[in-house]
Amino acid sequence: MSSAGGEFGRTVRAALKAQGLSIRAASRAMVYDHAFLSRVLAGKQLPSPELALSLDRLLNAHGEVVELAARLIDGAQSPSDQDHAAQPTLADFLPEGDPLSLLTVRSPRRVGVGEVTDLQKRVHGLRLADDVLAGGDLIAPALRELREAVRLYRENTHTQDVGRALLVQIGELAQIAGWIASDAGRHEEAERIYRLGLSAARQAGDMTLAGNLGGSLAYQMTNVGTPDQIREGLTLAQAALHDAGPDSPGKARALYWDRVAWAHTQAGGHENARAAMRALGEASEALAQSDDETEEPPAYLYWVDAGELQVMESRVYTELRRPLRAVPLLRDVLAGYDATHTREMALYLSWLAIALADANEPEESAVVAERVIRIASAVASERTADRVRVVLARLQEYEDVPEVATLLAEHAA
Repeated sequence: MSSAGGEFGRTVRAALKAQGLSIRAASRAMVYDHAFLSRVLAGKQLPSPELALSLDRLLNAHGEVVELAARLIDGAQSPSDQDHAAQPTLADFLPEGDPLSLLTVRSPRRVGVGEVTDLQKRVHGLRLADDVLAGGDLIAPALRELREAVRLYRENTHTQDVGRALLVQIGELAQIAGWIASDAGRHEEAERIYRLGLSAARQAGDMTLAGNLGGSLAYQMTNVGTPDQIREGLTLAQAALHDAGPDSPGKARALYWDRVAWAHTQAGGHENARAAMRALGEASEALAQSDDETEEPPAYLYWVDAGELQVMESRVYTELRRPLRAVPLLRDVLAGYDATHTREMALYLSWLAIALADANEPEESAVVAERVIRIASAVASERTADRVRVVLARLQEYEDVPEVATLLAEHAA
């Protein structure tokens, strides 16, 4: 860490301590990610100008924090500083303490392979249920299963192999439970769950699973976060891909490259757009390589296929305002999509509605939007509700078109 980085971290931590604020309390007050602020103050990541300004205001520092941050950013031009700031790992995103530490209980029972097998089946059953049900329907059973799995691991005795297998299932369960919580709009809870799962996966030594958890959290950050949290999500998506490594299954690498592509897209700017396109190419190549692999990929990757990569590609094109590329891809995917996957159908149709509006086809966009709203009304998903709001906002530009005017009038609320 450079001397400027050390001075910045020491100054801010001392000022927080003087005001009786922990790093977590400060991050909540400023609506920033706690792990991001911790890494900045530890010198592992450069502060953004927005973060520096928020800290300055929080600490009533009269510009001192902003000035220190500017010096740190200006001085981070040497290769050593750039390399240091550009190499975060998934370890930087672990929860505080050890939420999976073993407990000493009065009369523990011995957990064996049978309990692990039963848990594995329930985890996969929850995963399959998520294909056809939304977060609002599944959040209660998902959280109950996660609590029971953690209790099973912590409060009982088991061999080293069984303990590792339990940690893997906790990690897999945390990934799907985090996804369900996020779909239900409970983003802070989802983040805590993802970080718990990340800890379990790393303790089990399963870096492919750790990459899935890190990528899932990155996906949430880049979808619902502030600009700084989106940058944080990009950093996390890259760390997930890097830590999973080149020997992880091709389907896993394809998924993690997809999340990197999406994070670059959400970050905005010409360079990020180019990086997103490169990442999409890497995802396609990784999926093609998976065809030559003899070992079966983990069960949680069952849904990763060419169609899903095509969906992500079309979404990236839509965000980059390239509807001539996005519309044909989305229509191709939707033509053969499983109609029982209601939430995904509504989400993918929402991207088609946006792309059609961008292509100056408001009448057709309104028809698709009406279908999105009809499907979303029966789905307890905050994701689909948010996409409905995005679609209606985009169509405001065409409010003088009769079909759009009718749609907006019917769904103004």
